[in-house]
Amino acid sequence: MKKRILIVGGVAGGATAAAHARRLSEESEVIIIERGPYVSFANCGLPYYIGGEIQDKEDLLVQTPEGLRARFNIEVRVMSEVIELDPSKKRILICDLKSRKDYWESYDDLIISTGARPLKPPIPGIDREGLFSIRGIPDMEAILQWISEKKATGAVVVGGGFIGLEMVEQLHRKGLHITLVEGLPQVMAPLDPEMAAWLHQELVSREVKLHLDDAVACFDNPEPYTEQATVVELKSGARIPADVVILGIGVRPESELVKNAGLEIGDKGGIRVNEGLGTSDPHIWAIGDAIEVRDFITGEWVLVPLAGPANRQGRIVAENIFGGSMKYSGTCGTAILRCFDMVAACTGANEKTLKKNEIPYDTVHLHPASHANYYPGAQRMAMKILFDPTEGRLLGAQILGKDGVDKRIDVLATALKSGLTVHDLEDLELAYAPPFGAAKDPVNLAGMVAQHVMRGEIQNIQWHEITTLDSQMTTILDVRDEDELEEGHIPGSLHIPLSQLRQRLAELQKDKEIIAYCQTGQRSYYACRFLAQSGFRVRNLTGSYRTWKMAHIR
Repeated sequence: MKKRILIVGGVAGGATAAAHARRLSEESEVIIIERGPYVSFANCGLPYYIGGEIQDKEDLLVQTPEGLRARFNIEVRVMSEVIELDPSKKRILICDLKSRKDYWESYDDLIISTGARPLKPPIPGIDREGLFSIRGIPDMEAILQWISEKKATGAVVVGGGFIGLEMVEQLHRKGLHITLVEGLPQVMAPLDPEMAAWLHQELVSREVKLHLDDAVACFDNPEPYTEQATVVELKSGARIPADVVILGIGVRPESELVKNAGLEIGDKGGIRVNEGLGTSDPHIWAIGDAIEVRDFITGEWVLVPLAGPANRQGRIVAENIFGGSMKYSGTCGTAILRCFDMVAACTGANEKTLKKNEIPYDTVHLHPASHANYYPGAQRMAMKILFDPTEGRLLGAQILGKDGVDKRIDVLATALKSGLTVHDLEDLELAYAPPFGAAKDPVNLAGMVAQHVMRGEIQNIQWHEITTLDSQMTTILDVRDEDELEEGHIPGSLHIPLSQLRQRLAELQKDKEIIAYCQTGQRSYYACRFLAQSGFRVRNLTGSYRTWKMAHIR
């Protein structure tokens, strides 16, 4: 089947769609129209070039126009911007940015892969020199040139999402003093607050100054006789001088081309597509950051600007253009981030999303080691599992730690997308050797802990519920060892080490509910099982002191 396929935008989705279209049809004409100077580059790698971890800029170029022509016979027109879409005549108007000449090109099928642009809210002074967003290689080069020419020593990063945190890490690596400003009470919105707190601690330990729950009011003139680029003034009144400012506030889908052509746009501003990634026009398809997709857990329309989904969508569209019937099943939002020595990862829904959509759920926290404790280098992880309380279907997971996070989140993301339950997690047969894991892998342990709750073997209480307890009706029981008390304790708790609990049972009152905790939740689980069988009403603090303490760090 011979077709003329035009693709607006390269990078991840567009380049993938082009290459797969060629594999499906050697005789078709495939043309990529790219507004920038590079057709396919690793935009996720841009911060790491700024920080020097990636040293050769050429390593960021996934494909070049010459390479796509030689390998796939794909024509690439860089520095060419599509300025109008005419669906009725199946054509697009292109402006050659070098010659400034406009011309029309016709298509049989059109793929929109325009991506998303950085948000630039109307904050006074946001157009000042020395303020940068990062989307492409030219932005990266401009940041590096500015830092070099101005001999910058201090940076303010606005926004604590993926780009913001990566830029904090990489600018710190370059030797700059960093201040991070975030309008929300936490960084990394996909994480729940007690999990994001691990990142807060890591940032503070690296002497990054955190301003949370404090949005930017304006970018003001620097003080007289200083050479800073700007002063970042916050709603609280704080004024932070900066040699360079990185704006990582978020992104917005580039959907104006489609909107102006009268095609359907979703409520969140993204291009509305069907399961096959077709738009409201049968000859126009859309992929990547520009589209709205269905959330795999909630079913609601969401924007998910991630490279992995964009690549898969490019392949699906190419198949469907040539008669396929592939469907995009939705996005779980699986993501991972390194922030200094801490790794944060998530998949599926968080508590905020489940509450908003009134989806019933239960939660467990645990802190397993990354591999066998007796093998050198084991590191504790913080894991949070959200699941359906009736059937046990996995709804979401969040993990933070210094080692072993990546492979556990990938297993959990696979389980979630496959509709597995916490019962299935316990039964997974995962690779084990002391340097890599444990005989009971953290994923298996997560399933076991969740099953204890589902089978009614244990009743949990969450960290944020502790403050709601009536001290006249409740005993908070600390079953840790004596030496662990140096780390602190939950106020008002009674300390009886697990090893002494049977001998000191008379110190507990049966007319009070007992809330048991230890360091991570395992010993308090043992205590709960014993106490429940001894006639006490008892609940286990899930995640125990480690989770409670992190959630209360200010």
